[in-house]
Amino acid sequence: MRLFILVSVFVLITLPAHAAQNAKFSGAYLIQVCSMDKNGKEIVPGGHNACQSYISGVIDYHNTLKALGTAPATDFCIPAKESLVEIQKFVLFYLLKYKTIHSEFVAAPAVNLALNTFYPCGKRKK
Repeated sequence: MRLFILVSVFVLITLPAHAAQNAKFSGAYLIQVCSMDKNGKEIVPGGHNACQSYISGVIDYHNTLKALGTAPATDFCIPAKESLVEIQKFVLFYLLKYKTIHSEFVAAPAVNLALNTFYPCGKRKK
């Protein structure tokens, strides 16, 4: 399994960097696709899929760093039974609260900070 992770990381590192630079998944865009109406229904058709996939990618990357023995700068510990719908709500709340800081930048660091805020390791979520 560890060999698979190492090979996967190597492949990702060797991919052309310009593809990632041209596809900017900003905080503002993540707010757009994660947003819900007052009944919890998505505003952008299919938005919850994009939102939850992006958040899952950040979580997977974080877990990969931990599996490789690299301590992430901001750690988080999501309970095993927490749903992606709940996680999406917390991330959206965080992004809206700090919209002026994170809107124009790539969303991944903001998602990481949101997860650290709502799921700190060793402490229970309020």
